[in-house]
Amino acid sequence: MKNEDSQIKDYKTMKKIINTLKAPQPIGPYSQAVLVGDVLYTSGQISLNPETGKLVKDSIDIETVQVMENLKAVLQAANMTFKNVIKSTIFISDMKNFGAINNVYGKYFDDSTAPARETVEVANLPKFVNVEISMIASL
Repeated sequence: MKNEDSQIKDYKTMKKIINTLKAPQPIGPYSQAVLVGDVLYTSGQISLNPETGKLVKDSIDIETVQVMENLKAVLQAANMTFKNVIKSTIFISDMKNFGAINNVYGKYFDDSTAPARETVEVANLPKFVNVEISMIASL
């Protein structure tokens, strides 16, 4: 039993919750991001403006910019940038928006450091947004 307790304790000392006021605050039992060792796991970000608390849905381009800016703020809170991102997951409500989302997303990465990625069309997203993105980053 001692060995199991010590493993649990070691895990807890490695886990750090990342939170910033520059990204939307969680509205449920989750964190904006969790840093475990050198690896950061972000929660999915949608187009909530952290200053107003309102959704940004003027166009798919503007919506995607807000999502990426929210992720940028979370990465910065963990002393990382988009160059640290090793994996992205993009959830979209309509695959017809892929081109526009990809165009905005691509402006945040350069080809030499672009992460692995998947894009998945889903039936619905929180607050009926058009795009949600989560990331995994490493120091």
